Amino acid sequence: MRLSLLDRSRTRAGRPEAEGLTRSVERAVHAERLGYERFWVAEHHAVPGIASGSPAVLLAAIGATTSRIRIGSGGVMLPNHQPLVVAEQFAMLQALNPGRVDLGIGRSLGFTAPVREALRHTDADTYADDLRELLQLLAGTAAVTAHPVVDPVVPVSLLATGRGTQLAAQLGLPVVIGGPVLWGDEIGGVLADYRRHFRPSGQADAPHVTVSLDVTVADDDAAARELALPEIWAMARSRQTGEFPPLESVAAIRAQPWNDQLRRRVEQGLDQAVAGSASTVRAALGDLQARTGADELMASTSTHDRDALLESDRLLRDLVA
Repeated sequence: MRLSLLDRSRTRAGRPEAEGLTRSVERAVHAERLGYERFWVAEHHAVPGIASGSPAVLLAAIGATTSRIRIGSGGVMLPNHQPLVVAEQFAMLQALNPGRVDLGIGRSLGFTAPVREALRHTDADTYADDLRELLQLLAGTAAVTAHPVVDPVVPVSLLATGRGTQLAAQLGLPVVIGGPVLWGDEIGGVLADYRRHFRPSGQADAPHVTVSLDVTVADDDAAARELALPEIWAMARSRQTGEFPPLESVAAIRAQPWNDQLRRRVEQGLDQAVAGSASTVRAALGDLQARTGADELMASTSTHDRDALLESDRLLRDLVA
C-alpha cells in the first residue's frame, strides 16, 4: 500500500491554539523527509480541539515549506462553500505547487446546530450537483472559467462512507473511506460495488481505494495504547458533552474521575484502535488490506505527545516500507 498522513491540527490543553497549525507544518516537513506519499489536512469549524478551519490556507503554508510530498485536503466540506471558490483556491495552490496538489471533498456539516446555523446551512441537499459543477470548473468545461487555469487538472477524491462510494463510482473518482464502516462485515461488498460500477473519467482511469484510520506505533503495545488514549478519551468525552475537546496528557486523563459509561467507551476505543508495536500494527494492517484491497493507507493519528507522534510516523513508514 501507498502510505499517507491526514493531520487534523489538534489543539492541546494549556497550549495556544495557533500551535496546532505550526505543528502541522512541522509534521508535513517531517513526513516529506520520511518519504510519505501525501500529507492532507482537515476542515472543522468552531471545534475547540481542532485549529484548522481552512485547508487551503494551511496548505499554502505547507506547500511553501515542502517541495516533493503531495499536499491536499481531507477534506474540503463542499456544503460549506461555493464550487467556484473551491476551484479557484485549489487552482491557485496547484499553480504555486505544480503537480502535487490533491482535493479531497466531503459532505459533513457543522458539529452542532449553532455551527450549522453560522455556516448558513439550509435543508436543501445540493451536494451531488455541486460536486459535478466543481469537477466541470476544474476541467475547464463549466459556464465560467476558474482562474488560474492550470495543467494538470487538480485531482479530486471523495471522502465517503457506504452511500458515498456509489457517487464516487458514478463520477469516476478515487474514494477515501474511514470510520466504523471499515470494521463492519459490509465493507467488502461496499468496495466490490464501487469497483464494479466505477466509470473511468477525466479524473481517474481506474478505481482507487484509500482507507483512513488512526494508527499508532510504539516500542510495545502498552506504550502505543497510552499514546492513543488522549484521542480516544476526547472522542468519548465528546459523546457526553457534545463538544470535541483539546488533547489532554495521559497523566491528566488518569487523574480524572471515570464513570462506568466513560470507561466502557474508552476501553472499547482502545480495543478497536490500531495501536501497538510494529509487529502488532503490521498484522492489523495486513488484515485490513486483505479485507478491503486498499491501494493506500492514510493514517490520521493524533497524540498529545508531539515527539511520540513524529516517532510513530517514522515507525509506521518503516514497517509499511
